[in-house]
Amino acid sequence: MWKPHAPPPTRVTKSPDPESKRAVRRIAQIVKLKPEFVSKYKEVHAAVWPEVLEQIKACNIEDYSIFHDPGTGILFASFKYVGNAYASDMERMRENPKVKEWWAMTDGFQEVNVPKSHRLRDIARIADVNLRFVTELCTWCS
Repeated sequence: MWKPHAPPPTRVTKSPDPESKRAVRRIAQIVKLKPEFVSKYKEVHAAVWPEVLEQIKACNIEDYSIFHDPGTGILFASFKYVGNAYASDMERMRENPKVKEWWAMTDGFQEVNVPKSHRLRDIARIADVNLRFVTELCTWCS
């Protein structure tokens, strides 16, 4: 017996979401790691507490990486901030009890630059290179 086709699904269009037009802000930070804590620092960062990871995400931080230069002991951290209120997001981060506990632990591994300051010092970006453009010009990169 013949049955009519189901109607095509209704196409839902959403009004432009201001959140989707957020500018990505790249943040870079440095701090010196005490040489006697290199192994411990790597160990704890191999298993970051879930509550800390959740707070990082809730504060609009993505693509967080930490690099270590064994020659100088410098830690270089970088991340993308994708929110609209950096100062208030960082305040929410600072107020989280589990993040405070994490920082209390990891601060002991670092040579903090400013007394009673949290860890990594923000550093200025002086160049921004479009990697795709560089790769297109650089035939030896492939």
